[in-house]
Amino acid sequence: MKIAVTGAKGLLGWHASARLHATACAACFRKEDPPHELVTIDRATFADPARLAAALDGVEAVLHFAGVNRGPEDEVEAGNPAISRALVAGCETAGVRPHVVYANSTHAARDTFYGRSKRIAGEVLAGFTDRYTDLVLPHIFGECARPYYNNVTATLIDQIWQGEEPTINPDGRVQLLHAGAAAQIAIDAVLDGTAGTLAPEGRDTAITELYDKLSGFHALYTANVFPDLDDPFDLALFNSYRTGGYPQHYPRMLKVNADPRGVLFESAKGGNCAQSFLSTTLPGQKRGDHFHFDLVERFLVVHGDATIRIRKVLTDEVHEFEVSGGAPAAIDMPPLHTHNIENRGEGEVITFFWAHRLFDPANPDTYADPVGPIAEAAEGKT
Repeated sequence: MKIAVTGAKGLLGWHASARLHATACAACFRKEDPPHELVTIDRATFADPARLAAALDGVEAVLHFAGVNRGPEDEVEAGNPAISRALVAGCETAGVRPHVVYANSTHAARDTFYGRSKRIAGEVLAGFTDRYTDLVLPHIFGECARPYYNNVTATLIDQIWQGEEPTINPDGRVQLLHAGAAAQIAIDAVLDGTAGTLAPEGRDTAITELYDKLSGFHALYTANVFPDLDDPFDLALFNSYRTGGYPQHYPRMLKVNADPRGVLFESAKGGNCAQSFLSTTLPGQKRGDHFHFDLVERFLVVHGDATIRIRKVLTDEVHEFEVSGGAPAAIDMPPLHTHNIENRGEGEVITFFWAHRLFDPANPDTYADPVGPIAEAAEGKT
């Protein structure tokens, strides 16, 4: 199925694109054809009707996440309906009538400038195709969300990492749903042909409770302790928190206790049902080139010199970290970021790995994807 994702550089669009990209990576590893063709559509494409129509050519489904959430009231109120009309016009020019899943909001039921904007945008799409899914979402959070734009969770995370004291409404509450879960619901809707209204529930959480939990994560993590991650919601929230510190707060230097016998340091501790293992890597050799959805994984070189590279999937920017057994430094892999480790020295590299759960061969959560910059731009095919 050829699937277009609008707002592909935004929070929901990137999570959905990454999940579709993962299915292509998994199929490539099995030497099979990818089950879907992904077309990502960004703001620049919407600004060019001919380019938008070309991108929509042959599309069977559209995950419509593009939208305007912040700005002057009149611009927000007009912005979302205008984007929907542009999408419909692009489809008509391309001669396609795909299944459209629209990321709507619980605010659409309210008579506010934002509520009207979201409601009218949905009505435009519903009038275009019978295969329309109105995905009414609560408060979304997730890895790589923009603070002061996407959601309060991202803003609190940024303030915690910056050491700032936030101003919190003591009566405020949010219904939290992870972006990955919301993206998968949208993908499943087009794959299953589900039309109508879908309204997944979020976890009801007081803002004060959310801040206390995030602050608790920070206190543990900066003390080199992983929290209990048994609850999938806590795992998603912790991954969002720790990704907020990437790459500005990388690597995390470890306390080394040295005496005449040698050195001792704590590599990783805490979590629950964790797994650790060691590897050796010969000079010039490389390991990895894959990413995970939600695995909390630590790389720690204990002998030799190596380079660890990390790239956010579907982007080109690669961050490199030079690490050495002489200065133990922990590199914790962010979710949906492909990574590798290369021996850059003349001797053997020994690396300690820690993961928050046991490896399950039936559900490895590992998708092969070379770290080298992707050749295609954000708008394109994978």
